[in-house]
Amino acid sequence: MGILAFGINHTTASVDLRGRVAFAPEMVVESLQQALEQLPGGEIALLSTCNRTEIYFHGEASDEQLLSWLSDCKGVALEQLRNCYYCYRDQQAVRHIMCVASGLDSLVLGEPQIFGQIKSAYAVGREAGTVATNLNQVFQSAFAAAKRVRSETAIGQNPVSVAYASVSLAEQIFADLKDVHALLIGAGETIELVARHLRDKQVGSITVANRTLSRAQELAADFSANAILLSDIHDHLPQADIVISSTASQLPVLGKGAVESALKKRRHKPMFMVDIAVPRDIEPEVETLDDIYLYTVDDLQEVIQGNLRARQTAADVAQVIIDQEADNWSRQQRSLAVVDTIRAFRDSVEKIRVEEVGKALQSLQRGQDSESVIEALARNLTNKLMHKPTTILKQASEEGRDDTINATQDLFGLDKKR
Repeated sequence: MGILAFGINHTTASVDLRGRVAFAPEMVVESLQQALEQLPGGEIALLSTCNRTEIYFHGEASDEQLLSWLSDCKGVALEQLRNCYYCYRDQQAVRHIMCVASGLDSLVLGEPQIFGQIKSAYAVGREAGTVATNLNQVFQSAFAAAKRVRSETAIGQNPVSVAYASVSLAEQIFADLKDVHALLIGAGETIELVARHLRDKQVGSITVANRTLSRAQELAADFSANAILLSDIHDHLPQADIVISSTASQLPVLGKGAVESALKKRRHKPMFMVDIAVPRDIEPEVETLDDIYLYTVDDLQEVIQGNLRARQTAADVAQVIIDQEADNWSRQQRSLAVVDTIRAFRDSVEKIRVEEVGKALQSLQRGQDSESVIEALARNLTNKLMHKPTTILKQASEEGRDDTINATQDLFGLDKKR
């Protein structure tokens, strides 16, 4: 049984396909438990973000078994997944998870949000009972690597994220954000980052729309913004110059008809929209409307490239750290693998000791000379402990297996010249 990291991400699959295999938060626990029933393994965790869906697994599942499970679970054709999946195993899997946790595999190099997302995936797996000893060790190693990368490199400098890229793109559309009104749909971490960047750029005003009004109000209070229910969004859309959306909805929250109506009320004054969500929050058909500038997470790639260069040197250093931590994990696993052998060896020797000490005590009770009893005890212990290794060494010599002889010399610190 080994460690696997299986999935698709922004480099291998389109935003539409990523949306189709994304897992809503409320479905993750049930999906994890179903996976354990159907796949040959004992532990599983699931990471699902706008840029990736990944399965972290301890077991013996083949690529085809994992593909089939994901295909059946999400109702996506097997061939579509087969063309864009990846699967890493053992040390390469652990190294990949470390890279993900450190932000080295993100759309925005070095972005910190993924660390919180992977910690959440770990916590959900623990709560669901699908993460135990083996994956726990992997996650703890990944967390340690990510913390080293963050503290020992400049990967976190020059704030760059999908949220930051969205606001940067808005700055290119609007010469001055001071007279611009922004409508933010959702109230999660990404929208909070968007709000923070907009405030730093002195945007004119912000409205936060969310399914839960209390959460919208909580977020709005931090940025002197207005809060509305998602169901009231159509009344406020005509006033929005910027619309940035990131919810966990499985269906679009903003359709072509609503945007078309808003444009008429705006007398076709242009609107800038960024759909960060996967699956999409804004219907793709909205892009066909005149005076609409709609971007998705994939469109942000060009905006992000300029900021990536500043982080590349730090990423090179980070890769060295990841290599070190992955090697540490492998050494730890090898040391754990020999524990059972050491225990069996100790039990075998203890069995011989108990047997020979018992014989010696019986001899003493029969009145035999103590010196001869001790001599016999030492001789018998030596002979029994030496018997099997001696037999194997003779056989190894006859068969020309010098590796066994050299290993024995190393194990007991013997002079190899003799």
